[in-house]
Amino acid sequence: MIRKAAAVMLLVGVACSTGFGQEWATKMFETKEHDFGAVARGAKAEFEFVLSNIYVEDVHVASARSSCGCTSVSIQKPLLKTYEKGAIVATLNSRSFYGRKGATITVTIDQPFYAEVQLHVTSYIRSDVVFHPGAVQFGSINQGTPAESKVAISYAGRSDWQILEVRSANPHLSGDVVETGRGNGEVRYELLVHLDSDAPVGYVRDQLVLVTNDRNATQVPVLVEAKIDSPVAASPTSLFMGVVQPGQKVTKPLVIRAGKPFRILSVSCDDASFEFDTSSETEAKAIHVIPVTFVAGVDPGKVVKTIRVETDLGESLPDLSAYAVVAAP
Repeated sequence: MIRKAAAVMLLVGVACSTGFGQEWATKMFETKEHDFGAVARGAKAEFEFVLSNIYVEDVHVASARSSCGCTSVSIQKPLLKTYEKGAIVATLNSRSFYGRKGATITVTIDQPFYAEVQLHVTSYIRSDVVFHPGAVQFGSINQGTPAESKVAISYAGRSDWQILEVRSANPHLSGDVVETGRGNGEVRYELLVHLDSDAPVGYVRDQLVLVTNDRNATQVPVLVEAKIDSPVAASPTSLFMGVVQPGQKVTKPLVIRAGKPFRILSVSCDDASFEFDTSSETEAKAIHVIPVTFVAGVDPGKVVKTIRVETDLGESLPDLSAYAVVAAP
């Protein structure tokens, strides 16, 4: 039986009606359809169907399968606790397939109840445009460090084919193209991708769009991925204390690390129900483990607060979130 919670809960009828039994699972997904658009041959193209456990009970994703070999799928995080997020990752097989493709992804959930959710992807994989490599992957970069990478682009078809411009919706990401060859039915370009030093800490998963003079498919996306590391980082960045009973006390570790030894000056929160033990973390070291204790109040519902950490490095550590769900008595 599903426990009551002030925030959200499954209804008793969830197991009684087939239609509603699918609906509770469908509600967890932010979107159920995605169009990749025109994709170059060999290009890396992925999309994450994000789902959030909005219920008190654990949700377990048992499997995900695709109806077409043109799209492979993986489960980012099979077991989701309350308010945790996961994703079903759809990846195009752009090396072995071309033309207009579509796939239905069937996601099977076996906890807390059985349900199936169907997701849909469509794409047009071009056989005339090829990227090498298939995506720009910068890897991990220290914040404040600019990065550049190159992609070779080849086109087979019209002799007058051109890349007119490179567009980016990310202000920290840009690209320039230079034509490197034209003749014998082939056109070649080199794309130079720039990630500037002002890019914020976190993951970059964005696209550059090549605008061409091909009226049938004017835009071709290029995937760009990077991880911008902070000089000081916390793990986890979102600390879930769990589903607790009123008055219950629970403690979880918060890890603060840097590339060189440092001291913790303070750890604070605007709510007295969160306590921090820094008594053993007075010495300078590269990794500090801070026990965080949450004492649940009497009011049921979700508690979301901000944790602030100050160090002697002079570098700003992004605010962290801590949350818990206080169950109804």
